[in-house]
Amino acid sequence: MSTKTISCFLLILCSVLLVQVKSQICHGVAQYAKCSPNTDCGCLHIPGAINIGICSYEFLVECSELVKCDYNNLCYEPDHRCVHHPRCQSSPVCYPVPTYNRQLCPPITMTNITTTTIVPTTTTTIVSTTTTTIVPTTTTTTVPTTTTTRAQSLVNIPANAKWAQNGVTIAGGHGNGDATNQLYYPLGLFVDDDQTVVIADHGNHRIMQWKNGDTTNGQVVVGGKGQGTGLHQLYQPTDVLIDEETDSLTICDYVNRRVVRWSRRSGITQGEILIGNIYCHGVAMDEQRYLYVSDEAKHEVRRYQLGEKNGTLVAGGNGQGNGLNQLNRPRYLFVDRQQTVYVSDNSNHRVMKWVEGAKEGIVVAGGQ
Repeated sequence: MSTKTISCFLLILCSVLLVQVKSQICHGVAQYAKCSPNTDCGCLHIPGAINIGICSYEFLVECSELVKCDYNNLCYEPDHRCVHHPRCQSSPVCYPVPTYNRQLCPPITMTNITTTTIVPTTTTTIVSTTTTTIVPTTTTTTVPTTTTTRAQSLVNIPANAKWAQNGVTIAGGHGNGDATNQLYYPLGLFVDDDQTVVIADHGNHRIMQWKNGDTTNGQVVVGGKGQGTGLHQLYQPTDVLIDEETDSLTICDYVNRRVVRWSRRSGITQGEILIGNIYCHGVAMDEQRYLYVSDEAKHEVRRYQLGEKNGTLVAGGNGQGNGLNQLNRPRYLFVDRQQTVYVSDNSNHRVMKWVEGAKEGIVVAGGQ
């Protein structure tokens, strides 16, 4: 073996060892699939490896800042690793993997010692008529109000209301999987007037529907055709709402960077794109049928008239940060009758209230 070959081999070996020390390796996980309780983290595949990658934070840099790996798929800039990032470039790129990456993207731990899967079993439970999403983390966290019902369906809840101590499972509860009685990383959901529930089944790339009283099996109403960019497919949807006026579903198709609408009429085989080039995580609609969308990459929330492409800024939009005029990875939304927007400001660990026309928000929960 020549000296040049030995040097190259040692360099590759050192690079792999550094990856193992500084970051979490994801095995048998699809490109961009979730690999950590932090849902901003995804698996970036290593060139030449089969379904092996680095679990890393997906929004550390813009695509324009990434450079291609050299011909040996190596990176010479400190704390950068060669990975596939097809949303940015078709060729492998050098992606930053900071020393704190493992703390940023901790591994998924088992929550049930009787199962052999490394993904915690998650069920979506409704304990009242309020719409709630349970987001899988190492400890179960309830994100306040993921979607909004139509304004005429809103219920005035007394301040002294008491909730039942035990919830009732109405969807899932049979372990993670893609059967019609299972869910895999369910995120946003919406409850209709007749108690029909639609759920963004994030890990299965589909929207599931459960009719009131039928807790045995759900129905795939959108997607379920594998991850992809086709109009008949979804790629890790994060939220969904029912537009009763048009009898359609509005969906955050997260990895495809678009908001899509699917008619609920039978025989429909594909959706239509309402808004493109947006990392939509949450959607809501007010009683005037304005659509509100959170953009996780631009750290803002915009309001759209149906058919509008640019929208009006209603929250954030001043860069990533923790100021009262800023947001940091905004996710789910709720809009009241006065068009006040409530935002789960994910990476700032707070809930913000933005009155219509306000230049700054008000912290109503967390943020300490």
